[in-house]
Amino acid sequence: MNNKMKNKNQGRTIIRLLSYTKSHTKEFIYAFTLLILATLADIVGPILIKIFIDDYLTPRNLVVEPLIYLGATYLLIHITKVILQYFQQVKFQEIALKIIREMRIEVFAKVHKLGLKYFDKTPGGSIVSRVTNDTEAIKDMFVEVVATFVQNGVLLIGIFIAMFYLNVQLALFCLVLIPILFILMQSYRKFSSKYYHDMRERLSQLNAKLNESLQGMAMIQVFRQEKRLRREFADINNAHYQAGIKNIKLDGLLLRPAVEFIYILTIIMVLSFFGINALESPIEIGVLFAFVNYLERFFEPVNNMMMRLSLLQQAVVASQRVFELLDHDELAPQTIGNMYPTIEKGEIEFKNVSFSYDGKREVLKNISFTAKKGETIALVGHTGSGKSSIINLLMRFYDIVHGDILIDGHSIKSFENDELRHKIGLVLQDPFLFVGTIRENLRLNNPEITDREIEEAVKFVQADGFIDKLEDGYNHHVVERGATFSSGQRQLLAFARTIVMNPKILILDEATANIDTETEEEIQRALEKMREGRTTIAIAHRLSTIQDADLILVLHQGGIVEKGTHQELLAQKGLYYKMFLLQNGSKDNVEEAVM
Repeated sequence: MNNKMKNKNQGRTIIRLLSYTKSHTKEFIYAFTLLILATLADIVGPILIKIFIDDYLTPRNLVVEPLIYLGATYLLIHITKVILQYFQQVKFQEIALKIIREMRIEVFAKVHKLGLKYFDKTPGGSIVSRVTNDTEAIKDMFVEVVATFVQNGVLLIGIFIAMFYLNVQLALFCLVLIPILFILMQSYRKFSSKYYHDMRERLSQLNAKLNESLQGMAMIQVFRQEKRLRREFADINNAHYQAGIKNIKLDGLLLRPAVEFIYILTIIMVLSFFGINALESPIEIGVLFAFVNYLERFFEPVNNMMMRLSLLQQAVVASQRVFELLDHDELAPQTIGNMYPTIEKGEIEFKNVSFSYDGKREVLKNISFTAKKGETIALVGHTGSGKSSIINLLMRFYDIVHGDILIDGHSIKSFENDELRHKIGLVLQDPFLFVGTIRENLRLNNPEITDREIEEAVKFVQADGFIDKLEDGYNHHVVERGATFSSGQRQLLAFARTIVMNPKILILDEATANIDTETEEEIQRALEKMREGRTTIAIAHRLSTIQDADLILVLHQGGIVEKGTHQELLAQKGLYYKMFLLQNGSKDNVEEAVM
């Protein structure tokens, strides 16, 4: 039952793959026409040689003019075949590259539609492997497998027709080869599928381990983890090698050697048939030559098809992995309803919000608070208290489990994601910069943002000082993740990128953590101006940065345990008081802060 299901799934996968050819129907018809013509030209060759042997060579009827025509025809057919094969191969390659180009774009687009929950569970290297390596394996199917199977299928049909033309009895006997070869192909598919799945999975793990190593190279070198990671990489690489060896052994047994063995038995049978007949009556040498030649030509495409089965299996396995990603339904949260409200004031209300990442352990429990236009709400608490989860829900990276979040009185679920992204500005503690120029990183492909607005935003956050010192200024090239900038410089650019969007709601996730004290004071003054008329939600670890907040929410184990202004919370002498005491060193400093 399992094998039947596997074969059924493989069949569906192949049909789905072939569906990508619909948009290239005309090109495929053109390529297949060239292929069929080249194949027919290949089949005609032995018949012309048979005519030469039986009609001219054996009876010594060496008339010059007919032989010249016969030779010229034979040469012309082969030249035509070579030309047709060249154009059909080029066309098939072109179609295959177009299909893979479309498929990669489709997969890449799907990756951007997936919710963050998917990336929490799936290694980045595994996703990269599906977009690159797996789609490359699919390309081989269109180039090698489809063309080869069609070409060889036409060739086999033509060969059998020619065999029946030469000797009906022997051709009927050779039909027995078809079920034998079919059983051989099915046996190969059954065993190789398992090995190719294993190889693809190991390759995906190799990519994931490599990606992890490149991303964490600094930590690897600091903590001297090179040997451990080399050992882990070697283990995965060895598992990939072992799976490959198993498949090579299977190829060595069931592909060319097995077909060659059947070919030898068939040749013995055919020669015996002609030998026995020769005892009773003379045989035509041309017929014998043509029949043996056709048998050789029969087994050559069979060998080609058997060898391409490995590519077919790789393509099917790779396709299943790609389609698994394309069919994944864990998308980013979608808009519910058809109201499509807009954010005008930016007032926020959390109403009894509870949330869990894994569906088992709640990281937020009945969170309720209100932030009005122009107010600053600060979130404080120990690591794992739920601060970042509140931000993730407000940005709608995840869907709410219980309760609701209202913006200007409308459920966050009713807003389009474009509206939320345009009207909510986010500055993270570890900002991400793209490869490109500083100007491109600030504009982010938004043509409505002018160069003047970019320069004003940069001055607003005090980032113009280090940008003006760069040789190319705003056209300075930014490497991957902005690695050549300091942490503080990356943070300032992230601030400018958010400010230039002029958001209604501002979210700061410890946004001044990587900025020096002098620059932070300037940033704090800029933030005071920036917060005017905007709703601000700020996560803070340094309590000194949020003392002027309109409301401070103290989180502990996913719930709000204290709320109030800085002075009110110190006066309560609860968790916030203890946190402030730890950061300021003595009760005298705290008492002074209260006063």
